[in-house]
Amino acid sequence: MTHEIYRISSFRKVAPFTLRVHFDDGTSQIIDFRPVLKGELHGPLQEPTLFDQVRLDSEVHTLVWPNGADFDPAMLHNWPESGPALKTLAEQWASAKHSLTGSAT
Repeated sequence: MTHEIYRISSFRKVAPFTLRVHFDDGTSQIIDFRPVLKGELHGPLQEPTLFDQVRLDSEVHTLVWPNGADFDPAMLHNWPESGPALKTLAEQWASAKHSLTGSAT
């Protein structure tokens, strides 16, 4: 199995937690990140002021945040397929954290 290589060429915010992401192959995706903002790394991005600090890393050509969060450009490129799978994983991260902490939220 080969891993496709994509680079993000630009992005812009189109709604809260939603970005239009443009790729080097001329395609774009509109991505609502809210369903996947869970877990230790991506959970803090639920804070709008942190999420809005997203930038394009010129070296690895992906979206990055000040807390170290990022996403694989190939995952973002193929969001209609990969987004639901990532949402399922994010829900598992949230459930595991709640199980460990005994938190109900």
